Amino acid sequence: MEKMVKLDFYNGKNVFVTGHTGFKGSWLCKALIMSGAKVTGYALEAGEPSLFKRENIENGMTSIIGDIRNKEELQKAMQEAKPEIVFHLAAQPIVRDSYKEPVYTYETNVMGTVNILEALRITNSVKSFINVTTDKVYLNEEREQGYTEDERLCGFDPYSNSKSCSELVTYSYKNSFFIEGKVSISTARSGNVIGGGDFANDRIIPDCIRAAESKMPITVRNPHSTRPYQHVLECLSGYLLLAERQYNDIKYAGCYNFGPNDDSCVTTGELVSIFCDSWENGQEWIDKADGGPHEANFLKLDCGKAKEILNWKPYWNIRDAVEKTVKYAKGIESMEEQICQYFGGSK
Repeated sequence: MEKMVKLDFYNGKNVFVTGHTGFKGSWLCKALIMSGAKVTGYALEAGEPSLFKRENIENGMTSIIGDIRNKEELQKAMQEAKPEIVFHLAAQPIVRDSYKEPVYTYETNVMGTVNILEALRITNSVKSFINVTTDKVYLNEEREQGYTEDERLCGFDPYSNSKSCSELVTYSYKNSFFIEGKVSISTARSGNVIGGGDFANDRIIPDCIRAAESKMPITVRNPHSTRPYQHVLECLSGYLLLAERQYNDIKYAGCYNFGPNDDSCVTTGELVSIFCDSWENGQEWIDKADGGPHEANFLKLDCGKAKEILNWKPYWNIRDAVEKTVKYAKGIESMEEQICQYFGGSK
């Protein structure tokens, strides 16, 4: 399949990434570094274990340790970096953690967005800005058809709701302060990402890997929930393509869904079964609902807009995504190899 997303565009470009020490940020920065981009990151210190540290990603970029809630430090970092392109990924990303720490979640996800947009206002070098949110921004009616970008934003839990607010903040700033069109501003909504090097708690694939490495059955708390699972490089390819297109022409700016095809929207139980098949060694899982806080049971994105306007398409299906994750976990394929496979146009 011919790939529409190429990394050549980023060669020599100054790129600023918030949340660069996180899982998704680490994969994005690695791809940008491999493209020849000059990358500056701004984020909290990476935890332990950490993909960012394991892969020594800091060696190929400028890494600034800072809190997205600190407007002055963020503005100083961005003005010194003089980026042409900004990807805003910094967030408190876990639904269950948002119930435990709602104030921190809103401070980070809402005021963090305000702060990055304020930094954008005083940094004249920026031409393209992408705010990365989530598929959970929509008012979820637990329906089978996917949500389109023009539907109501109203996340239920504090994490999802804070991301809905981040979308609205971006919309307001775009129309209030960037109406002259010097900066192309978009929001990107994607589903649940999986991939090598995700060590987060309370995420299904990292939980699977930890259980498999310990030779224990995998515990699944909500096996009947349907989610748009995709490999991390799938949504990143969408962000990269959108940032490039709107850099060259502001008409592409807007809000976009980047999710898998329908055949990759599987239940958590199906996902774990695919993982067990890929891991082999007789790996098993058990159903153990824990009665935790509310999470959506059915959620799917309609990505027709990205396919039609940007000519973006998913490349790896759910089995490919799980297989790549397992191969990274077992040391069979490296981060660099998978990035080359994905953006090079062959598996």
